[in-house]
Amino acid sequence: MTTPNAHPHIDRELDLSNSGRGVWLVKVPKYIANKWEKAPGNIDVGKLKISRAPGQKTQVQLYLSEGVLCLKEPGEQNIPKVHRLDVYNVTHQSLGVFSHVVPATTDAVVPESEKLYMEGRIVQKLECRPYADNTYYKLKSESIRKASMPQRQVQQLDRIVQNFKPVSDHKHNIDFLEKKKAEGKKARDDKDVVLNMLFAAFEKHQYYNIKDLQKITKQPIVYLKDILKEVCNYNLKNPHKNMWELKPEYRHYKQEVPVEPKADKNSSDSD
Repeated sequence: MTTPNAHPHIDRELDLSNSGRGVWLVKVPKYIANKWEKAPGNIDVGKLKISRAPGQKTQVQLYLSEGVLCLKEPGEQNIPKVHRLDVYNVTHQSLGVFSHVVPATTDAVVPESEKLYMEGRIVQKLECRPYADNTYYKLKSESIRKASMPQRQVQQLDRIVQNFKPVSDHKHNIDFLEKKKAEGKKARDDKDVVLNMLFAAFEKHQYYNIKDLQKITKQPIVYLKDILKEVCNYNLKNPHKNMWELKPEYRHYKQEVPVEPKADKNSSDSD
């Protein structure tokens, strides 16, 4: 099953014509990698010197080209020219190098498809290490100095910087705290007194929200809710959602007194 945003899988042929070729996997210091990234594609970046002496281990050295050594930023330290390569055989792993070729144009009558190549099998790993000379010591000391510099520094200003003055607190926070303090200072009246105020209010209207009842009774909202839960029901459905009304056993609404029709004197006299 594929998701709508997933890229469709495209079958590509893998060219294995170079699968038997041995390849070196070389790890170089970061300062060399940075130089090679800046180097244009039309110059040599270095040369290898391989020395084989009878009965001794093969010595491999890397000599960086002058074109790479000249790629310097202002104030940048020189890097060592000569490095040794420590060689390690790959015996317990199967590693390969692959390349992916994408066609440059698709205007041809028969468009060229993307190709995958196996460039070779890694047979040796090499680690590039500098010799401990004065150039390398200067390079390391400069990198240590830059790493130890604090990210933030004190800078003296020669002019006034116009910006907003910070405030200790915002207005809505101050209003909320004052309201909270005012509610906390409200004295709790006797429960019977509060009930009388509630019953008197419900004689006028059948439904109230909590804010209106708090204004009427002037009681802390937590204390008021405890009393309302005893004598009132809280509506959760429309048309009186989130409003309170008295429980049926406490409803004693005033009955409207019917108005008796007055006798018409004229009509009685005529009878």
